[in-house]
Amino acid sequence: QVQLMESGGGLVSAGGSLRLSCPASMRTADSYLMGWFRQAPGKEREFVAAVRWFNRETYYSDSVTGRFAISRDSADNTLYLQMNSLKPEDTAVYYCAAGHWSGGAYSSRSSYVYWGQGTQVTVSS
Repeated sequence: QVQLMESGGGLVSAGGSLRLSCPASMRTADSYLMGWFRQAPGKEREFVAAVRWFNRETYYSDSVTGRFAISRDSADNTLYLQMNSLKPEDTAVYYCAAGHWSGGAYSSRSSYVYWGQGTQVTVSS
């Protein structure tokens, strides 16, 4: 069982930055794939970024590449999402998720077993 708890969301002006955190309660993290998804009102939950825990390989959606950075701290099993140059279209509830690497399907929701409760990010224009 893995428990995830996001924090760091809030209201920010366009062009601003936020850093989301997600401490994960799990004994060993090396086999895990961890990611961030987001869901805007009336839209499907979509992939944002992911990281393979053991080798730090990172993956991003086209819409956030160059603006967001995913990272992890193995000392305390915490996942981060640094979000820069935020745009109003980044407004959504952001979810932290954990699963097991399954050959590259890092952007698929089905690759993730555990989910946090979400944190709201609102970007004003």
